[in-house]
Amino acid sequence: MQSFDFNGGLIVPRSRGVGRWRAPEPFEGTMTNLAGKIAVVTGASRGIGQAIAIRLAKDGALVAAVYANPARPPNTTLDAITSAGGQGFALQGDIGQVQTIDDMYQRLDEELLTRTGATGFDILVNNAGINANAAVADTDEATFDRLFAVNTKGTFFVTQKAIPRLRDGGRIINLTTAMTRFVFPGYAAYSATKGAVQVLTHFLAAELGARGITVNDIAPGAIDTDINAGWLRDNPIAQEQLSQSAALGRVGQVEDVAGVAAMLASDDGRWITGQHIEASGGARL
Repeated sequence: MQSFDFNGGLIVPRSRGVGRWRAPEPFEGTMTNLAGKIAVVTGASRGIGQAIAIRLAKDGALVAAVYANPARPPNTTLDAITSAGGQGFALQGDIGQVQTIDDMYQRLDEELLTRTGATGFDILVNNAGINANAAVADTDEATFDRLFAVNTKGTFFVTQKAIPRLRDGGRIINLTTAMTRFVFPGYAAYSATKGAVQVLTHFLAAELGARGITVNDIAPGAIDTDINAGWLRDNPIAQEQLSQSAALGRVGQVEDVAGVAAMLASDDGRWITGQHIEASGGARL
């Protein structure tokens, strides 16, 4: 069996027998199982966050699409939501600092008061995060601090300040990573930030269970997103080797993760809480 090295990671392909299972088409329909619900999705400008925001809106939720860079509002996300017959609005907020999180919630309160007459919402998706590819020996303090400021501290305080606004029976969905289970060289600091969020998920589930609020984390594997385009989307060798390393025999798509989030956000997810749900297609089993 031959090994292949790319992007600092070692992937060992495995035989999958004759043929390959083909992925279903991305969800294109409109459902109403989230009708009347309000969702806040951080990091909604692109990638997984964008796909989740679009899917929740298709399912009937009013979606606040949170974005960090004031110069790059999530127009593509909102256009897709509108085209699908959904409702959404942009909400600027850099979650790397507590003060800017407070400012974000002030704007959210004002927007929801105007739209609904109240400030409560039902679903929080903590998707926003940043990444850095560096070995432990090469990770400087500034990179480490920024990773934890956004991915861990940001998630903690976005959630803390959401708790009084979340309606009973609500949902909190945290995005983590499958790299808390297996090692992919160069992502130690990033994976540590997500491991902390995984632990936070358990504590939140225990603290909020009395209100009927479920808290779970979704751990994606390698997903074909714009941020991965250079080493994955435009790299047939990487695509093939990732496909070979997954039990389901293909590279993940953003819609695969969005589908899991939609289930957890719906009434079907009412009895699932405190769980770490890996959405990797069975990577490295």
